[in-house]
Amino acid sequence: MTAASDGPSGTAVALAIPRGLAAISTTAPALFVPNARVAERFFEFFTANIRNKNTRRAYYKAASRFSEWCRGRGVHDLTAVRPMHVAAYIEALTGQLAKLTVKQHLAALRMLFDWLVVGQVLDVNPAHAVRGPKHVIKKGRTPVLDRDEARALLAIDTSSITGLRDRALIGIMIYTFARIGAVLQMNVSDYFTQGRRGWVRLHEKGGKEHEAPCHHKLETFLDEYIAAAGIAIDKDGPLFRTTGRATGEQHRMTQPDAYRMIQRRTRAAGIKTKIGNHSLRATGITDYLKSAGTLEHAQAMANHSSPRTTKLYDRRGDELSLDEYERVGI
Repeated sequence: MTAASDGPSGTAVALAIPRGLAAISTTAPALFVPNARVAERFFEFFTANIRNKNTRRAYYKAASRFSEWCRGRGVHDLTAVRPMHVAAYIEALTGQLAKLTVKQHLAALRMLFDWLVVGQVLDVNPAHAVRGPKHVIKKGRTPVLDRDEARALLAIDTSSITGLRDRALIGIMIYTFARIGAVLQMNVSDYFTQGRRGWVRLHEKGGKEHEAPCHHKLETFLDEYIAAAGIAIDKDGPLFRTTGRATGEQHRMTQPDAYRMIQRRTRAAGIKTKIGNHSLRATGITDYLKSAGTLEHAQAMANHSSPRTTKLYDRRGDELSLDEYERVGI
């Protein structure tokens, strides 16, 4: 994919948009591609500096949105961007988006402008001194299932390969506290035996690998699914794959695939709690802590870098709050 931009002399310069970024937007943000040299440095920020595809997508959208905002206010020269422009943009976003999303936009601009400063495209970072909205999180907002709901969700009809697959996928997230992205990146070889116990190898954010032993129920779920699906010898193939009914061939499940599956399974189980992919990870952590597990061990099991992140998943206080409210005797 290419986009046209005017060079220093006013001549048209053909700019090649990397394929991964062109899939997000076919139009390059004009503010950041005034010429081929600046455009190359701009695209390198996403292709060479950011390895996580979700972060890359979010940051590229943030840069594109800021470019459009500047264009609408007559700011067409990248070197003309000042802290007051960035501050006004963040202020405008604050009235439109959630605070956490606004902070992500500001983080994207700060990192991008830092990259351009290092590349000698800009002299200073105009986003450096801009402050984002104050946002303090003491408890996560991800809905969780209680123990009975989780058991009902796992009580899937396993007379089909699809049922066995869905039970195994849900089980991994509950019993290992795994992120959905890490689970879906698993290949068949990422489930292995060590010391008479099944283990899973999870490919986490930042290229980190995290290995965890399987709960005895999870081990059964995975063994039964792999045997029924006949994928044991396909070591390099995806562990969780689609049925292929829609496309004619199987492929690795995506996060939207998993989300739709979880919605089907919650409806079938009669669960009214509105949950998503991340809820299963939160459900496992919460149940572990309710069972006298320690926050320190939960942090290691969830592969969190900070205990504060793990604490956000601790929803034991919800039941305490409910009990206290029930004391009202009117």
